[in-house]
Amino acid sequence: MPRRRLFFHGGGGSLFGIYIVNVLFTLVTLGVYYFWAKVRVRRYVLSQSEIEGDRFAYHGTGRELLIGFLKAMLFFVVPVIVLTVVRDVLDVWIGLKVLAGLLMYLLLVVFIPLATVGARRYRLSRSSWRGIRFSFRGRARDFVKIFVVGSVASSFTFGLYYPFFDTQRHAFMTANSWFGTRRFDFDGAGRALFGPFLLTLLLTPFTLGLIWFWYLARKRRYFWGHTCFGAARFRSTVTGWPLLRLMAGNLLLLVLTLGLAWPWARVRSVRFAFRYLTLEGPLDLDAIQQDARAASATGEGLAGLLDVGGGFDLG
Repeated sequence: MPRRRLFFHGGGGSLFGIYIVNVLFTLVTLGVYYFWAKVRVRRYVLSQSEIEGDRFAYHGTGRELLIGFLKAMLFFVVPVIVLTVVRDVLDVWIGLKVLAGLLMYLLLVVFIPLATVGARRYRLSRSSWRGIRFSFRGRARDFVKIFVVGSVASSFTFGLYYPFFDTQRHAFMTANSWFGTRRFDFDGAGRALFGPFLLTLLLTPFTLGLIWFWYLARKRRYFWGHTCFGAARFRSTVTGWPLLRLMAGNLLLLVLTLGLAWPWARVRSVRFAFRYLTLEGPLDLDAIQQDARAASATGEGLAGLLDVGGGFDLG
């Protein structure tokens, strides 16, 4: 059976040069250069990532991210400020204050899934391999429904529904992702993770929480193992101990260098992800055609504001 591996050719030293310039320019421009800085990092990381002898490419621009951020500010931050003033500052009827608080909560509940979908759509649309673009074709309202129902169910079951919710979110993101004219697919189910999740909860006090690294590794193996691309299937062999060493090593690097070792931590994380991941099975690449889709950076701006991501960001 054909087995394909991902390789990362970048180095911490090269990324450090980009990182230092990014920090200096961001300081000089009072933060405006941050969006171009993010693009430079993503472009470097993807350009150094390879499979089947060809490297990925990133086509986003700093201008797109800046405009997306400003739109996100307009659509999210301004309404939140207005509602906060109504709730906490203005001397108005108490019912109006309660309504403002509820609307703020609804904004958060709806905008988080919207930001997640928007970021995924934008990042995939600006990424390519062999000149063919990726794309995301899921409808935002469908993910909002999954997010709201899953959040409520997780709350009412004291977190026990979370493995099902987590798997549903991952399935939606994966099954609506495309490379050219070919779609990725996911055939996993949350019930397969419920037992390990419950065991992890029970063992958490006795392991000082370290058991979660083993659960995260298991989840990563399960998610990748149930992800297909045509007749080929991904496979991950990551285990808890290497994942713990990676996280602890990166944390130590960042603490001892006051953050200056971020490029090396970033490179270590990408290489780690690739080391344990393979794509196995027949892959008819010649049958895949270009099918690029337009996407706005507004969702990316929302994701930055709310500190959520679309699940496709090596940079």
